[in-house]
Amino acid sequence: MCCVVICAVCAACVLIYYAPSGCYDCCIRCIGAVPYPSLVATLLCYAGMALFCGCGHEALAQTEELVETYFARDPKDFEVMASFIKYFQFVIYGLASFFFLYGILLLAEGFYTTSAVKQTFGEFRSTQCGRCLSLTFIIVTYILAFIWLAVFAFSAIPVFFLFNMEHTCHNINILAETTPSINQHSWICMDARQYGLLPWDAMPGKSCGMTLAAICKTSEFHTTYDLYIATFAGAGVTLLALILYLVPTTYNYAVLRFLGRKGIR
Repeated sequence: MCCVVICAVCAACVLIYYAPSGCYDCCIRCIGAVPYPSLVATLLCYAGMALFCGCGHEALAQTEELVETYFARDPKDFEVMASFIKYFQFVIYGLASFFFLYGILLLAEGFYTTSAVKQTFGEFRSTQCGRCLSLTFIIVTYILAFIWLAVFAFSAIPVFFLFNMEHTCHNINILAETTPSINQHSWICMDARQYGLLPWDAMPGKSCGMTLAAICKTSEFHTTYDLYIATFAGAGVTLLALILYLVPTTYNYAVLRFLGRKGIR
């Protein structure tokens, strides 16, 4: 993927900055001007958001079906969670669009503030407006990183719930193999109300014993579990991309500010 992006940038530079020295020298100059940290961060951001948005959207739909089928009998008990799922699915659409545009802006900002660009196209001069724009990107990215840290922690909740559910089913299966009495494992339950998925007056709200073990063997459970793991991983990759954005962006701003005070830029 990186090679494709670099080749595309190189081709664009050959068309725009073609010099008598030939395409090879122009391509070398252009490749030297690529802000590689920002480029890697952009690719990580897009990959993370693709995982988070795609898998998260499908995981929410699977969760609605799973809870409605096995934990809630009355549709009214599920109204709040169903509304939240639909709302959050629309939020996912907005997040995908926002991070796509913001990634492009940060990559463009990396191109025009990196020291490689300034050295290659030597007539570049930063202005007070340009430094202010760089500072704005730094502040916004810091805010996004803190917000996304909360999203990353929030996305761990369904993974924790399904992990506990799978572990509980494993204990039930062990007891079922070692003890013939049903009463030995019928008291082991998984209560969706404790995790805020259903209101406290929802019935039954929980699943116990071999019924719970049977749920863990369904394809819906395993699909939902895998989707939430991928969503959690996508949120982590996106957080890593935002942190990686901050490193070159902050460095470039510090250099521009230092050179601006020295009167060099």
